[in-house]
Amino acid sequence: MQTIKKVRRLFGNAFAKSNLPEREGAGTPGLNVKKLNVSIGGNHILKDVSVEIPHKKITCIIGPSGCGKSTLLKTINRLIGSVDKVSIDGHIFVDGEDIYGKKVEVTHIRKKMGLVSQRPTPLPMSIFDNIAFGCRIHGTRNKKTLQRIVEENLRAAGLWEEVKDRLHAPASSLSIGQQQRLCLARGLAIKPQFILGDESTSALDPISSRHIEDLFVELKKDYGVVLVTHTLPQALRIADHVVFMYLGEIIEAGSAEDLFKNPKHELTKKYLSGVFS
Repeated sequence: MQTIKKVRRLFGNAFAKSNLPEREGAGTPGLNVKKLNVSIGGNHILKDVSVEIPHKKITCIIGPSGCGKSTLLKTINRLIGSVDKVSIDGHIFVDGEDIYGKKVEVTHIRKKMGLVSQRPTPLPMSIFDNIAFGCRIHGTRNKKTLQRIVEENLRAAGLWEEVKDRLHAPASSLSIGQQQRLCLARGLAIKPQFILGDESTSALDPISSRHIEDLFVELKKDYGVVLVTHTLPQALRIADHVVFMYLGEIIEAGSAEDLFKNPKHELTKKYLSGVFS
């Protein structure tokens, strides 16, 4: 109980229990950003951002450092609102629901998004409880059900064989690459629609990084995957759809093949050719 209270203090309402029903495949899910403006402390970070992000595809958001990539991702996950002096105007629709609507429950929205951060953030508990925690908060208590969920999602994250004999060991005992896969499994356990990755391989060694990339490619069969990356080779390897941002604006967006082979905007051409980074 003390551990759960500690995690609640660390993560606030992100794990608060939702009374809303789970999505049961209603319609074709998608993510649509319309005329989004975000200012933090008086600085206009995102400027009239409008973009459609497809489901069951890997979308890579690229652009130089400080162009608003991570801010866009955090805004999609309703995390940016926790920052002081934030102004948000515009709309983000997930499955046709405006996630910034007045009556929208934040926990309900975050349940649709599995976030994998730049550095892994395992909860201060066992490997098993890291995966089961969100499910318990959302009402799943049956031991056999939790065991099945834990195994399924550790397998999905490519971690089961490595940890199946030490599920009750502290998550902190895992390597950083294993911790990142654990965080991915934890996000998958609550059945999201989209997996969001914010530079999610930048802190990993090349082997672990490619392992995570391969997992994203496998997972796009069931999820929309949205990755912020400043590593063009990574986007070239795995992206189906690409969004190029510069100084808080979306300059160009489209299929990876079109954008990489035939960029339409001069800024995109310069960025891809390495004129700036």
